Amino acid sequence: MAKVYFYYAAMNAGKSTVLLQSSYNYRERGMRTVLFTPAIDTRYGPGRIESRIGLASEATSLTPADNLFHHVRREHAAQPVACVLIDEVQFLTGEQVWQLSDIADHLNIPVLCYGLRTDFQGKLFPGSATLLGIADDICELKTICHCGRKATMNLRVDATGHAVRDGAQVEIGGNDRYVAMCRRHYKEALAGAPVVFGANVTMPADQSESV
Repeated sequence: MAKVYFYYAAMNAGKSTVLLQSSYNYRERGMRTVLFTPAIDTRYGPGRIESRIGLASEATSLTPADNLFHHVRREHAAQPVACVLIDEVQFLTGEQVWQLSDIADHLNIPVLCYGLRTDFQGKLFPGSATLLGIADDICELKTICHCGRKATMNLRVDATGHAVRDGAQVEIGGNDRYVAMCRRHYKEALAGAPVVFGANVTMPADQSESV
């Protein structure tokens, strides 16, 4: 029986890199993979998955109205599919995550999902919440805070590099908008501490003092 796997992590943990490597491993052995990415994420252009280290691949762009089970069933009937891989899975609806489980249960195709667990306020995304409830295997991909501890939180920052406390759950961005942190330093940043963007790297003094 095929399984649904959920690989989650904070920002910049290399989730897309692992996804693309997994797809490559299948294809290297002559096995077909189908890749999906939410249409809302246009950082690298529509229908494209790209990692920070330069790996990239075309993918099917998803909207909330799309039915993943129907799409994969058609693809599988035309040419056998060995694995389905989803990038930024947190942006899927709960219903679409259940469709992923149908792919595993009825088509016997493993589904590998990669994404964030929580948003910038520490709240679960709908897609991630459903996966935490129904995925067969759940695995954390680890990254680190600037202090060296495991990063579990995604701090959103504004244009001046200061922590953002309120706003819409979804706001697409990369290193310019989000910083992965341990819970302690996430709390300190929300309380007004200067945001550290890397080892011994902070915003310039004229910006960090403008609060």
